[in-house]
Amino acid sequence: MKKAFVYFFITLAIVGFSASIVLAAEEPAAAGSDSAKGLIAIASGLAIALAALGGTFGQGKAVSSAMEGIARNPGAQEKLFIPLILGLVFIESLVIYSLVIAFFLQAKI
Repeated sequence: MKKAFVYFFITLAIVGFSASIVLAAEEPAAAGSDSAKGLIAIASGLAIALAALGGTFGQGKAVSSAMEGIARNPGAQEKLFIPLILGLVFIESLVIYSLVIAFFLQAKI
């Protein structure tokens, strides 16, 4: 599973570098040109996609660790519940911040 993520990020880096080379070969784009608007749209889409991906992994790891702790010591359930919920809220807030940033980027189009 880790290999798949490594391949995904390598592919993403190759696509990003290829796009930057193609854009560098073109004439400089004005702030309101179509290529600048397209790049803003791609950036906002990637921002929310990567944030959702990271948030999902973070929440999965947090819940997995909490469930493992409860399984090992069922008496610790009351002590683990509040920190687990707070951790999930903090992780989700980061995803929501990236959604807000994506909305701001879309407003520039």
